[in-house]
Amino acid sequence: MLLFLQNFRATLVPTIAVPIVLLGTFAVLAFMGYSINTLTMLAMVLAVGLLVDDAIVVVENVDRLMHTKNLPPKEAARQSMGEISGALVGIAMVLAAVYMPMAFFSGSTGVIYRQFSVTIISAMALSVLTALTFTPSLCGSLLRPQKPGAGTRGFTGWFNRNFEATRNHYLHGVARMTKRRRLSMVALVCITILMVFLFTRLPKGFLPDEDQGLLLGQVSLPPGATAEETEAMNAQVRQYLEQAEGKNLKSMFTVTGFSFAGQAQNQGFLVLLTTPWDERTKASQSVAAIAGRANSHFLGNRGGQVFIVQPPPVLELGNATGFDMELMNTGNLSDADFYAARNQFLKLAGADKMLVAVRPNGLGETPQYALDVDREKASALGLAINDVNTTIQGALASMYVNQFFRDGRVKDVYLQGQPDARMQPSDLEKWYVRNNQNQLVPFSAFTSGHWTVGPQSVEIYNGIRSYELLGQPAPGVSSGQAMTEVQKLVSKLPKGVTMEWTGLSYEQEKAGSQTGALYTISIIFILLCLAALYESWSIPAAVMLVVPLGIIGAVTANLLRGIDNDVYFQIGLLTTMGLSVKNAILIVEFARNFYEQGESLIDAAMHAGRERLRPILMTSIAFVLGTLPLAVASGAGAGARQAIGTAVVGGMVTATVLVTLFVPVFFVTVLTLAKVKRRSEKLAEEAAAGQGNSHA
Repeated sequence: MLLFLQNFRATLVPTIAVPIVLLGTFAVLAFMGYSINTLTMLAMVLAVGLLVDDAIVVVENVDRLMHTKNLPPKEAARQSMGEISGALVGIAMVLAAVYMPMAFFSGSTGVIYRQFSVTIISAMALSVLTALTFTPSLCGSLLRPQKPGAGTRGFTGWFNRNFEATRNHYLHGVARMTKRRRLSMVALVCITILMVFLFTRLPKGFLPDEDQGLLLGQVSLPPGATAEETEAMNAQVRQYLEQAEGKNLKSMFTVTGFSFAGQAQNQGFLVLLTTPWDERTKASQSVAAIAGRANSHFLGNRGGQVFIVQPPPVLELGNATGFDMELMNTGNLSDADFYAARNQFLKLAGADKMLVAVRPNGLGETPQYALDVDREKASALGLAINDVNTTIQGALASMYVNQFFRDGRVKDVYLQGQPDARMQPSDLEKWYVRNNQNQLVPFSAFTSGHWTVGPQSVEIYNGIRSYELLGQPAPGVSSGQAMTEVQKLVSKLPKGVTMEWTGLSYEQEKAGSQTGALYTISIIFILLCLAALYESWSIPAAVMLVVPLGIIGAVTANLLRGIDNDVYFQIGLLTTMGLSVKNAILIVEFARNFYEQGESLIDAAMHAGRERLRPILMTSIAFVLGTLPLAVASGAGAGARQAIGTAVVGGMVTATVLVTLFVPVFFVTVLTLAKVKRRSEKLAEEAAAGQGNSHA
């Protein structure tokens, strides 16, 4: 504002208005029961940029009237509000219409969207209320007419001369485009086609991976491995991490006998805590880079499998980033065939260049000793099957007997055989069962055994036998592309083997199916709000044509930076849509007023472009600079901030450059095709029709 208006007093107006609106927004958040968190703060950053826009529009218009019509500040404020009140209300309605549908989405996506929606809608409502009441009062009280000759010397004079030259070039370009309206509309079609093409090329995701300063690890040895062997592998992993990543790690600990897959002697678990973010400033020091180096080091290790993974951004949605799936036995295959299908998938995934670290999240098949009880022999020997089963349970496993009370606490009593009598298959010969004649019958008289292979635990998903499998996309591959590749691999498995997404992948799939509905509902809401505001369909149609002009910038920026089409990008995209429409409203509102005052459509569009170029540039530059720190963020939560910041910065660049050029063309083209008449002409026709009816 100081650069464009060269008036320090003018900069005080939004400086005073912003904290008032933010205070009211925090009050709304407190009433709704929301906390100050990453989501509400991201929404607040966007809200600050949006509410500053309202204050800038008011201050700029008051300043313009003071200069062009030599009005005193109070009179300029009154006249300014008569000119821009409709535009302010329209902007507020459009931005509310953009974010309103987000509040009604379900699932984890809805939780994220809802906090953005409530924060921004409440901030915008308070912002437009402040802009209509408090800001004009501040303008009338704080602003002073500038002295004659002000702004003609020094840097301000140089800036004003260059800005005026830029505005003349802009008007010359608009004039050429309005004369070649067909060619301009063809250019719009080409931009829209390019936007759709780039949007389809944007990789899909759900939430960006975040450097949380934490890594988790899983160690899995072959079935039958002892706890000592697992501990030795854990020690090997610790030794490598201390030597290779010691400067990046603050602490670590390992567990033997447990992992995300379950409890077993051949399973190990690691937790790695990194040093603070300000000590890990290089990309090679990120948790993703540390995990990548560790996984590469232990790739092909003969002792066992080692996977170091990032935890997901939302810890309740899984154990690691990447994809999470359930391989399901919907065809009622035998355990052996289903296990073979699982191994076939792991082999295919291991050879696929788009997937890495594909692993089962469960315990594998292990050697088991099966006892075969000859019930006829047992019955002939006077044994009850219930006694046989009870003896097996108590001898080889454990069996609850009763409780007793001691030292103020209830103690459980369990029965279990001595270790040296239950370690080998031959130990069964040491056990006897008492028959109905009070005689001891050896187990060997009625039992035999054989070795087999079977699951350590049976996994069930939605009531169907399944295996949970985890994996990650290869470097440069998005999670959406990896999920598509997984579906292709599953289609190669035997019939009766299907899959379902779970955890983070399920939420990503669900969010992707809602994206189209979100954009469609938002566009319909905007169109209906504008139609109600202008009591016409032609002006809203001219405004809505600008939507692709902002989206193409957001999509291009994210493509260049390699950011996925995730939940945060979609929020940035919706913001870009709203701001594109806002810039269009600022021009269309003035063009409509000039047209009602008797100017031709082309002259009205040119006049509006000239008057509104400065506030559009001011608001756009202010918003871009306000959100630029999001786009270049680092440290904790950087993934979410970069996704939103990149989208809105890229979108606002094209929404500023292209919208200011195309909106006058849209206004002239649509109103010409719709044959929109001035209000005075409509009233004259209605009066003439009324007189004709009275004469008749």
